Amino acid sequence: MKQCELLAPAGNLSKFDMALRYGADSIYLGGKRFGLRVLAGNFDQDELKLAVDRAHAMGKRVYVTVNLFARDGDFEGMAEYLIYLDQIGVDALIIADVGVIQFVQKTIPNMEIHLSTQANTMNTYAANFWHDHGVKRIVLARELHLTQIEAMRKSVPDSLELEVFVHGSMCMAYSGRCAISSYLTGREANQGHCTQPCRWEYHLVEQKRPGEIYPIEEDEKGLHFFNSKDLNMMPHLKALLDTGVDSLKIEGRMKSEHYVAAVTSAYRNEIDSYYQDPANYTPDASSVGQLSRVTYRPYTTGFFFGGAHEELQNVEKAEYIKQWDYIAKVVEVTGDPNKAWVVEFNPFELGDMVEILHPDGSYGESKLVDIRDEAGEQVNRVNHPRQKVLVTFTHPVEELAILRKLRD
Repeated sequence: MKQCELLAPAGNLSKFDMALRYGADSIYLGGKRFGLRVLAGNFDQDELKLAVDRAHAMGKRVYVTVNLFARDGDFEGMAEYLIYLDQIGVDALIIADVGVIQFVQKTIPNMEIHLSTQANTMNTYAANFWHDHGVKRIVLARELHLTQIEAMRKSVPDSLELEVFVHGSMCMAYSGRCAISSYLTGREANQGHCTQPCRWEYHLVEQKRPGEIYPIEEDEKGLHFFNSKDLNMMPHLKALLDTGVDSLKIEGRMKSEHYVAAVTSAYRNEIDSYYQDPANYTPDASSVGQLSRVTYRPYTTGFFFGGAHEELQNVEKAEYIKQWDYIAKVVEVTGDPNKAWVVEFNPFELGDMVEILHPDGSYGESKLVDIRDEAGEQVNRVNHPRQKVLVTFTHPVEELAILRKLRD
């Protein structure tokens, strides 16, 4: 049986390494130009080559976003960039604009092309059209139901791959093609500069009563009427995999290392478990619990089951739910597997009980029994961002393991 790919995001090289180690089959990322996540760290040319080399050494693939909606001026320098991506062995490009697709096909004709979700592919005829024009994979529109995806998988050629989002932030606009940011701030989402005004709070002002602000309410639920919940299909993973899709995509190039690691490992374990016994598969509680340890908005199944808009929108508030703090990352294990150098992201103290997430997706508690700085002096509290300290644990740890702590 052909197994579904797990595709993870990477906003920079450290997140890329997390995606690799925590179980992604492939990683998607962006360069410094021509993508839709300008505010992510992204990859310069040297980092792109390093990422491709690391992935290929592990038998994994790298997809690069060239998914802006381009004006004529945006093509300046694109040919040189595309040739470089081809030379370093990038496995595929994710593209939304038909002009960019044609430009890629003329510049680097052997490059695999994946059609972005922003191309709004929602039917078999459109899918076959794109396949006839050289597209290898289609990232389907998020507005499709499971039954529609299953029917499409049966109706298009096996040589055309179908990819769907399985987890992460949702956009209130149709397949993500939003104009609000451009209208309010002059920073256009479709060219990579989204300021996420869908998360802002809005009020109503009557024209003849300037300064008098009235709240906008939906059934007394709140004010954030553009703001959507986060997608989470873990409880329904069997139904999604049963459709026969070729790739499950995690959203989150601007999310943290902890998010990339935790979500990727949770879905890795569950996808593997599904293929061991598809007919009787049910999600493991530990994987489901993993998804509540990252920072997230209230979860939804999006459009997969045809839910009403109140199931998709988060009209109560824009803030994330954050129950756990990502406090440190293991960067080097010493000769003693219970002793390792870690880099701090949030404060922690000697004697703390912390939860450790390992690259295989397992997690459990450990006590910090000794902390030393780089001079060898004992430290009682670590509270300097990115401080490197030597920690002795009560349990063995691995390189790139994550330390996290339940918030007070």
